[in-house]
Amino acid sequence: MTRIQTQDISTSIADALQYISYYHPPDFIAAMTQAYERETSEPAKNAIAQILINSRMAAQGRRPVCQDTGIVVVFVKIGQSVMIEGHCSLQEAIDEGVRQAYTHPDNPLRASVITPPIGDRKNTGDNTPAVVHTEIVPGNTIELTVAAKGGGSENKARLAMLNPNDDLADWVTETLPSMGAGWCPPGILGIGIGGTPEKAMLMAKESLMAPVDMAGILERGPQTPVEELRLNIYQAVNRLGIGAQGLGGLTTVLDVKIKTYATHAASLPVAMIPNCAATRHIHFTLDGTGPAELPHVDVSSWPEITQQAVGRRVNLDQLTPEDYRSWGIGDNLLLSGRLLTGRDAAHKRLVELLESGEPLPEGVDFTGRFIYYVGPVDPVGDEAVGPAGPTTATRMDKFTESMLAGTGLAGMIGKAERGATAIAAIKKHRSVYLIAVGGAAYLVSKAIRSARVIAFEELGMEAIYEFEVEDMPVTVAVDSTGASVHTEGPREWREKIASFPVGVS
Repeated sequence: MTRIQTQDISTSIADALQYISYYHPPDFIAAMTQAYERETSEPAKNAIAQILINSRMAAQGRRPVCQDTGIVVVFVKIGQSVMIEGHCSLQEAIDEGVRQAYTHPDNPLRASVITPPIGDRKNTGDNTPAVVHTEIVPGNTIELTVAAKGGGSENKARLAMLNPNDDLADWVTETLPSMGAGWCPPGILGIGIGGTPEKAMLMAKESLMAPVDMAGILERGPQTPVEELRLNIYQAVNRLGIGAQGLGGLTTVLDVKIKTYATHAASLPVAMIPNCAATRHIHFTLDGTGPAELPHVDVSSWPEITQQAVGRRVNLDQLTPEDYRSWGIGDNLLLSGRLLTGRDAAHKRLVELLESGEPLPEGVDFTGRFIYYVGPVDPVGDEAVGPAGPTTATRMDKFTESMLAGTGLAGMIGKAERGATAIAAIKKHRSVYLIAVGGAAYLVSKAIRSARVIAFEELGMEAIYEFEVEDMPVTVAVDSTGASVHTEGPREWREKIASFPVGVS
């Protein structure tokens, strides 16, 4: 009988969450490097470069690769010959580890968990509780897989009850474009097939924890029906031309993972969950001898990419409507000057004030200015702000017309595409929408020279800040005519890929 202490579980969980906040899995870095080397779309190659540079910086600085440090998901396989000892439950032990990790003074992680999910939706302050899945298995150890899953990719999860004879690859390629780019491609698709609806979703999530090994399948060929399906879906998805950050390019997914389970003869449940460019997970085993020892990371294994951000320099403090209305989709810009921030909760409050005819909070003036959709990590040391990458812009679409019409806002900065409603408002008001690279939060934060909260401080990371930035890299995604790079880029690359010789893509 192996005796494992709850304290060792808590310590191991805390260590693992800190570790994965700044260390990408080596197999992911290798796959991203290969994608960077083969990419011929300049916007996509630039985005992948920023993600890889950001990853190396985060590993060296031990700061989060992404500002969204996720909701914690833990898969626990408990050996039947294990006795867990301590004064708390397994859930409580895991939650204590989460609490320690997310409030660590040297590397605080952004608390994103709220409760209850409806109504007040108050932040728990320490990212608890974790989502825990347990399984009893033969053996005398506890195996744990710890993941931190960001909201941008979680929100793109899909479930379908297909007919038994439906084509799975067709369903994926028909569904994926509707997910947009908010899941920050290139990443990994996890697919669960069979069981029941909830079993399929669980398998899809767990499949994402497996090693990235598509390069091996491509080299030797598929050896099982599941590998053949993985390869078919991988190739079909990449032929869509969506590319890094949805800008158009050769690589949309790095790998496709599949888990299957027996199902009812009349059913074919299929679930799909993407993992973003901030892929964070680790596996370890507890055997009763103490907390887990995590692998040493050799930062020299990261590629040496010296590419610097390029683009037209823009002074936000002297910007005129004529200036930003001259920008076209795909233009790279380096922003300097002052901008404001705001996410869902802040937008809701602002629009409520506008609709009621009340003034905006003191100091909040959007006239001729840009708003950055971001919820930053708290700073440490001499940082102006912690990792501060963009959040998914479509969540702000329903507020866009009110903000543009009622505040004098010049433009917006976020990640991924805008929906039809927002694009119509942008075109109507001759505004613009810019994107920063999702998954490059630490790199972006280095362009932020100062930060101060100016409204809604009680909202925490969702408060309105004023940032002063210097050479913050962005790309024009929707210009003042309503043209969208997320429409034109993938369309162009889908056509290019279709013209390649068979077997070349």
